[in-house]
Amino acid sequence: MNAEIIAVGSEMLTQDRVDTDSLWLTGKLNDLGVEVKQKMIVGDDRDRLAAAIAAALDRVPVLILTGGLGPTEDDVTREAVAQALHRRLLFSQEICDWIEARFKRFGRQMAEINKRQAFLIDGAEALPNPNGTAPGQWIDMPGGMLILLPGPPRELKPMFDDHCLPRLKERLPQAFIRTRFFRAAGIGESDLDAIIAPIYKPYTNPVTTILAAEGDVQVHLRAQCSTAEEAESLVEELGAKILSALGQRVYSTNGDPLEVAVGHMLCARQATLAVAESCTAGLLGGRVTEVPGSSAWFLGGFQVYGTAMKTRLLGLDEKLVDGHGVVSEAVACAMADSARDRTGATYALSITGEAGPESATAGIEPGTVWIGVATPEGVDAKMFRFPSGRSRVRLFAVQTALNLLRLRLQ
Repeated sequence: MNAEIIAVGSEMLTQDRVDTDSLWLTGKLNDLGVEVKQKMIVGDDRDRLAAAIAAALDRVPVLILTGGLGPTEDDVTREAVAQALHRRLLFSQEICDWIEARFKRFGRQMAEINKRQAFLIDGAEALPNPNGTAPGQWIDMPGGMLILLPGPPRELKPMFDDHCLPRLKERLPQAFIRTRFFRAAGIGESDLDAIIAPIYKPYTNPVTTILAAEGDVQVHLRAQCSTAEEAESLVEELGAKILSALGQRVYSTNGDPLEVAVGHMLCARQATLAVAESCTAGLLGGRVTEVPGSSAWFLGGFQVYGTAMKTRLLGLDEKLVDGHGVVSEAVACAMADSARDRTGATYALSITGEAGPESATAGIEPGTVWIGVATPEGVDAKMFRFPSGRSRVRLFAVQTALNLLRLRLQ
């Protein structure tokens, strides 16, 4: 069973608003085995919204609209649905009396404009709203259903849980969705897809989705079946093949970020970590300390953005820095080695590079980063050239440093 969600309201098309309702509703529908195939936002334009509703009803049996049920002229959801279904709007005195009584409970008089909220689409059933003045509406359709919900989450969520979920459970065929979620590092999105595409392409169920961020690639598997056992079997079968193909590139099978995976590995070895950062200036340490309980394995670090701080805090030899340059293998190794020595940590990571947009170091291109790893066995460093963009370079550097440590621990 498939569904679509339409969020209504011109304010949702501005840069300051995020449609959180559809995210929450998607989770609820997935729990019922319903796959959300499309979400869209439509502004306060009755004709445009009516066209979107009619088109969606041609595609899916379950359509949910959120927002646009208020009392003002720009709340057009009721009118747009009536237009799309070629039905009348019918005034309900019972709903009007309920809205008026709600105002009286708060010592206020209902404005005439609130009567607009008492109109029901012909054939719709009103959904009570104890948290606001906008009742929802439920419309049974041939082979499906259309649901109108208020936009504010404090009104939408209890209305859906109390009045929509029971109806959906009665009407929908039993279905189950099961997922797998892998995260990989040290490989680009296109390279990863080249490896696993021959594996997942023969499958129409589960559906495979690949998402990429700076130094992190996610693989999502999603199976929809009539039984939980069948869905679980499908994602397990495909997931095992993908895991085998990707090998040690996969660092998480439960959605945990890389810093959590590294923390678990350090704890398992009763080992500790320190960092020394130049171009990332504390970003690595901040990322690590976002993990609850990281104090058990993270000792601290050094923000040594300028050359003077590298010599003063880490004790680097000025001749070493002058001779090799601040962005160099020698400096990265010295930074990691000193951080490990001065903190007593088992392992240490260092980052030094040019984040850009312009280089402050002669002969060094923006995006060039050296990452050092100090271990009980010794210290070494690797050079990377990350895609341009100051923020991206810094994010890539942190992710790559954590992954280098993960590979050493692994």
